[in-house]
Amino acid sequence: MSSSPRVSNPKPQAAPATPNAVTPMGWMHTARFLTTAAQLHHLPALDTPEIAFVGRSNAGKSTCINTLTQQKQLAFASKKPGRTQHINLFALGKQGVTDAVLADLPGYGYAAVAKMDKLRWQQVMANYLVSRENLMGIVMMCDPRHGLTELDDILLEVIRPRVEQGLKFLIILTKADKLTRAEQAKALSIARLQAGGGEVKLFSALKKQGVDDVAQLLWDWTHPKDGAPAKAQAPAEPPKTNPKRWTSDLLITVNRLHPRSDPF
Repeated sequence: MSSSPRVSNPKPQAAPATPNAVTPMGWMHTARFLTTAAQLHHLPALDTPEIAFVGRSNAGKSTCINTLTQQKQLAFASKKPGRTQHINLFALGKQGVTDAVLADLPGYGYAAVAKMDKLRWQQVMANYLVSRENLMGIVMMCDPRHGLTELDDILLEVIRPRVEQGLKFLIILTKADKLTRAEQAKALSIARLQAGGGEVKLFSALKKQGVDDVAQLLWDWTHPKDGAPAKAQAPAEPPKTNPKRWTSDLLITVNRLHPRSDPF
């Protein structure tokens, strides 16, 4: 009796990838220069959701942006901290279609510039953070070896009303490779207590730690899972925080902490 030839079961085939599928890291790599402005009214009015990167000078802001976008010199880092005095916008999206914008704001810290220039830039930053209508989220850089400083706390007070209204907020603990695991855990715990409902991520450009996580979070902010277009959280009412107060408080704080140095 002849037996039928044995036919092996074919191995299950993986579903073909969606042709237009975009990974968060691939999406970040589409970043390209859009415009730069020295004054808030020079920025174009946009409907596209915008994510602002802020932080003290030398906190690793430019390095973080360049690492996320896998581009070495997209965000400019001055050799003299605090010298960059423009808001730089970068567009994100495939095939020239912009679906989100990154805003690189000047670092607050030190720079040997005229006091009037410092005051002007502090005012521009504060006005941007409390009034930019398409602003969807804020990413604050923090060197975990120093933790959030008084300058960071002042900025947190400026944005608190908008965060309470739904503005996304993330603290990135940069240069995490310089900490032990125990130190990283401690820094995370402390920052989460200070984040006021925002998220906190460890990040290392050198070790690529947290890069995928941050890219995924920014993607989720700007691409809701329900497929609906992402909408920025515009101020529901005039902000309770006076930007001019932040300008004054920042200047007073820096002068008290570093009487021989200048902020910005």
